[in-house]
Amino acid sequence: ILGVRDIHADHAASHIGKAQGIVTCLRATPYHCTRQRVFLPMDICMLHGVSQEDFIRGKQEKNVRDVIYDIASQAHIHLEHVR
Repeated sequence: ILGVRDIHADHAASHIGKAQGIVTCLRATPYHCTRQRVFLPMDICMLHGVSQEDFIRGKQEKNVRDVIYDIASQAHIHLEHVR
């Protein structure tokens, strides 16, 4: 955007964008669930035995929190790459 032409800056910006996208998806999850939509990765949900219905019903059991934690951890990993 500012005319910076650096492969390292591009790489960092890519990771920042990925982290922001993940966080935005997580923050919007309660809103989407009220509209019967779940946009979280189903492979991670299945790994913890969580269904879309669990999110839609607003369950807050440990396995649901584990899904959120795993997804948030991915955002954290992207931020660590930037640092």
